[in-house]
Amino acid sequence: MPDIPGVPGVFTPAQCRQTAESIAATQESSGAIPWSVGGHTDPWDHIENAMALTAAGLLEPARAAFEWSRATQRPDGTWPIQLRDGVIEDANSDTNFCAYIATGVWHHVLVTGDRDFAETMWPVVAKAIGFVLELQQSTGEITWARGKGGDADEALLTGCASIYHSIRCALALADYVGDPQPEWEVAVGRLGHAIADHPGAFVTKDRWSMEWYYPILGGALRGSRALARIDERWDDFVVPGLGIRCVDDRPWVTGAETCELVMALDAIGERERALEQFSAMHHLREEDGSYWTGLVYSDGKRWPVERTTWTGAAVILAADALSSTTPASGIFRGEDLPRGLEGVYDCECAASER
Repeated sequence: MPDIPGVPGVFTPAQCRQTAESIAATQESSGAIPWSVGGHTDPWDHIENAMALTAAGLLEPARAAFEWSRATQRPDGTWPIQLRDGVIEDANSDTNFCAYIATGVWHHVLVTGDRDFAETMWPVVAKAIGFVLELQQSTGEITWARGKGGDADEALLTGCASIYHSIRCALALADYVGDPQPEWEVAVGRLGHAIADHPGAFVTKDRWSMEWYYPILGGALRGSRALARIDERWDDFVVPGLGIRCVDDRPWVTGAETCELVMALDAIGERERALEQFSAMHHLREEDGSYWTGLVYSDGKRWPVERTTWTGAAVILAADALSSTTPASGIFRGEDLPRGLEGVYDCECAASER
């Protein structure tokens, strides 16, 4: 059995395995992993769950999850935003949801070294990224959705930061299978520039904690700028001993956001603060290894009253990042991921102004 992530004094490998088993227990016969038993499935959280299963060594259900993604991808490279028991509830296509397959596949390849899997999933990833880049704007950002009424005209910072990371994973996979994608290299450089230097290109949603840390988690911001961003709003979101708020104006801490912040902090070397936040959120753990989504700390009530698979998945991925257990533990540090053609957008802007 492969090594299983654990964080001494906080989260044992046995607890990690138990959490992964709680995720696998919700998996439907089709391979889909819904939010909870009887709940809906979305293509992003489904992949997050598959990554957690991979990290915890549950490779068979992880493969079934990826096979579900392969089998349900539509001809244009997309998946519906929401399904329940195989029935589509929202047929629109979210660019971030579709791009995340690249992160999941590359993560699985890093852990398993399975070239056959990589080659099987490569056409799925390529079609998904092709769709996503159809919605890239001339200024680099990517609008968030396509539906029957056409394409959305808004770009979201959190979604684009996640897409930025996913395209870099797709480029790594392209190199691995020997099918380079130079157009993606240009596209990801333009997207990274927009995220780092043109916040006005995105709809403002800065009451949400994800908006705060995702440019770091996705890898577009590093170094002093990343640290300054973390410090700027630390007190707005962090609740000592409990984790972080989902939004800055509500007394509500959530486990998945806290664990994503953990991975963002890990990515910029803020290990002490990362460990502190990882430790803080475990009040959400249930005896069966699952995790409540959040806590309204003003009255001590769980809210929503649900234990979500993707919260447990974020815990596992954060534990792997902190412990460097699997070969994919550094995927959100991004040190080995291609960065694309950075600076291309600057050159294009300069040329257009002459």
